[in-house]
Amino acid sequence: MTNMVETKYILGINAYHGDSSACLIKDGKLIAALEEERIRRIKHWAGFPSESIKFCLNFAGIGIKDINYIAIGRKPKAHTLEKFFFVLKNRPDFSFLIDRIKNRQRVKNIKQEFIEIFDLKPEELKAKFYEVEHHSAHLASAFFVSPFDKAAVLSVDGMGDFVSTMWGIGSGNNIKTIGYITYPHSLGFFYTAITQYLGFWKWGDEYKVMGLSAFGKPVYLDKMRQMVKIKKNGYFELNLDYFIHHKKGSKMASWEGGEPLTGQLFSEKLIEEFGVIRGKDDPITEHHRNIAASTQALYEEVFFYILKNLYQQTKCDVLCFAGGTAQNSLANGKIFKNSNFKEIYIPPAGYDAGIAVGAAFYVYNQILNQPRGFIMDSAYWGPEYGDKEIKDILNKNNLEYKYLNDDNLIKTTAEFLANGKIIGWFQDRTEWGPRSLGNRSILANPCIPEMKDILNLKIKKRESFRPFAPSILEEAVGDYFESNYPVPFMEKVYFIKPEKRKEIPAVVHIDGTGRLQSVSLKTNPKYWKLIKEFGNFTGTPILINTSFNENEPIVNHPQEAVDCFLRTKMDVLVIGNYLINRE
Repeated sequence: MTNMVETKYILGINAYHGDSSACLIKDGKLIAALEEERIRRIKHWAGFPSESIKFCLNFAGIGIKDINYIAIGRKPKAHTLEKFFFVLKNRPDFSFLIDRIKNRQRVKNIKQEFIEIFDLKPEELKAKFYEVEHHSAHLASAFFVSPFDKAAVLSVDGMGDFVSTMWGIGSGNNIKTIGYITYPHSLGFFYTAITQYLGFWKWGDEYKVMGLSAFGKPVYLDKMRQMVKIKKNGYFELNLDYFIHHKKGSKMASWEGGEPLTGQLFSEKLIEEFGVIRGKDDPITEHHRNIAASTQALYEEVFFYILKNLYQQTKCDVLCFAGGTAQNSLANGKIFKNSNFKEIYIPPAGYDAGIAVGAAFYVYNQILNQPRGFIMDSAYWGPEYGDKEIKDILNKNNLEYKYLNDDNLIKTTAEFLANGKIIGWFQDRTEWGPRSLGNRSILANPCIPEMKDILNLKIKKRESFRPFAPSILEEAVGDYFESNYPVPFMEKVYFIKPEKRKEIPAVVHIDGTGRLQSVSLKTNPKYWKLIKEFGNFTGTPILINTSFNENEPIVNHPQEAVDCFLRTKMDVLVIGNYLINRE
C-alpha cells in the first residue's frame, strides 16, 4: 500500500566521482538533468556538481530551500565488513587507504558544501539527505525509469562503494538484489587495464578499444582468459597477478574539480605476457589491434555468461542494464542473439552521470514507497535557449545570419546536407548522457564515401579507427539493419544489411556495423523531420551524427557552439531558427 505525498522535490547528485552530475525530480517525474562537464568545460569533471545543481533549480524556478530530499549516489558505509577483510588479506599501501578515507570524508561533508555554496545557515537547509549505494543507484537509473513493471536488473562497471557488479530483479517500485561482486574483482577494471596498456590513458578511453577491436582478431583470447576466471552462478574473479589496484589502489585525482585520473591498474605480468606497453604516440600495429579484439571478445564472453545466469535466476526475459560498461554498445547490440532476453532498456546515461537520476528515483520509489509514473523515453533534459539570447550572441560575434521558420529551416538544412555540407545543429534542450542525439550534433551526408575523412580533417581530428554514427528514422531501422529493435540513445551496435552498405559508406565500420540512433517523431520531431526531408532529397533516411565539439565536452551554450563553428571548418551553423552559412 503506497501513500501519496504532496508536491515533493528530490535533488539527485553524483559527487566526488567522475562524470559529476545533478538532476531534479518533482512528484516522481524528471524535470532536469545535466553533467557538470557541460558547464565546467572539462571532460568527465569530478568534484561537487554545484553548477549542475544551480541549473536544475533555476530551470524549475525554485531554490535550494524548496528541496525536500537530497539523494547522493554514494554510500561509504556500505560493505564495511568486506572492506575490513580485504584490508586484512591484501595489506594495501597506506597511501591507498588515505585516498579512500579522504574521499569518504568529502561525501560525509556534502551537507556543508550545500550550506557554503548557497550561503545558508545550517537550519535553512531543511532537505533530508539519503545516501544510495552506487550500484543500487545504477539499477534504479535503468529500472525505475523504464517502461517495464518487472525486469531482471544488472549493473556492471569499474567500482563503486566497493562493488563492481550487482544484479537482481525489479518489480513495481522495488528492486531486490540477488548477488554482487566486490573489490578488487571488476570486469570494468579488466577493460581499463588493457585500455591503458594500449596507450589510452584518459578517463573514459575504453570506447577507443571498442572501435579498434573491429580491426583485429581475438588471437589472444585464451591468454585473456587467464586474466578473468569465470566462477559459478554468474560470478567471476580477476587473476590478481596481472593487476596492482588491490595493492596500490586505483588512485583518483582532481576531486576538488577537474578531469579524473586513474593510476595504472596492470602489473608487470601483463607486460611479460603481451609485450611492451604501447606509448600514446606510437603507431598502432596488428598486435595492438589483436589485443583490442581479444579484450572485447573476453568482455563479451564474461558479460553474456552473467546474463545467462541472470536469466536463470530471475526467469524474466526483460533486462534493464546500467553501469559504466553499459556504454559498450558493441556488446549491447548482441544481447538478443546471445541471451534469452526479449526486451531491453538501457538509459541514455548508463555510466556514472546516471547515478544522479538513479539515486533520486531510488529515494522516491524504493525508500518513500511511491508508485512509478515516469518513463525516460527522451534524453533531452538540459538547458535550452530562446531566440533573443541566441540572436544577441550572434550579433556579439558579428555573424551574418538568416532567420527561417521551422519548415524552411528544415528544408534548407536538408538540402545543404544533401549537397555535402557539414552542419552544426544546435536545437532545444541539451542531451543527458554521453551522446549527441540530434540537439547538439554535427551532421553530414552518409552517402558520400569520403565524408568520414572530411569530418576528421575539418573538425574532429580523431583516430581513423573510430567510426561515425548513423541517425535513422525509427520506422526505417529494419530496412537498413539486421535488427529492428529501437535504439533511441545510441546504445547498441547492429550489423548493417550487406546490400545497404554501399548506400551509406561513411557510417559503415570495417566489420559492417553501425552504432545507430533510431529517431522518433514523438521524442524529437524537429530532428525526425530533418532526417525525413534529407531522405526526400537523397532517398536515404539517415544522417551522420557526431557530437558537437572539438576535443572538448559537447557544447551546451550557444556561445560554445559559435566558438566551435568559428575555429573549425564547419560549413553551416544552424542554431535555433538562425542559419549561418560560412560562405
